[in-house]
Amino acid sequence: MAKKKTEEKESKEEKIKPIKAILSQDSVTSNTKEAMNLYGSQRFGELVEGKILYSIPEALFLTEKKKMNVYEKSKKITFEKLMEKAIELDNKIQTKFIVFKDLRARGYIVKTALKFGAEFRIYDKGVHPGQDHARWILYPVKENDNLTWHDFSAKNRVAHSTKKNLLIAIVDDENEITYYEIKWTRP
Repeated sequence: MAKKKTEEKESKEEKIKPIKAILSQDSVTSNTKEAMNLYGSQRFGELVEGKILYSIPEALFLTEKKKMNVYEKSKKITFEKLMEKAIELDNKIQTKFIVFKDLRARGYIVKTALKFGAEFRIYDKGVHPGQDHARWILYPVKENDNLTWHDFSAKNRVAHSTKKNLLIAIVDDENEITYYEIKWTRP
């Protein structure tokens, strides 16, 4: 019985038409019905002026999952080409994407957090942006990156001042991720 339901779900997902999105400089947008539906159901992207604006990690994720086709100057580009362009914009995008993909696979909603001075804000499972606040702000780093105590303290202070917990995601050379959650406690 469970196998039949899984097959039905996979069949239904295959019938969903991929989102047609446009890459323009450093943003990916779509105003298609499919984009609006995915935003409504899974909170991919941000609704801005009648369009869905995707972060680069979201666009990479959806392209890799074959849920989005990205076009540049009316030409469809591959996932690999989109990644190349993303690397030109941000040399740490591969690390960010690995963490983004892992958290989405675990059922978390992941949004950008630039206004908080972090890479991502993470919502508890089942919580949608706008319904409640994010629980964490997250900084993805490679295991051989340097993080000084001053950097760590600044990141922790930002998390505390925004009433969120700090989450550090350390990605090793095999792309395995270790998460560290830092909370403020009162003595």
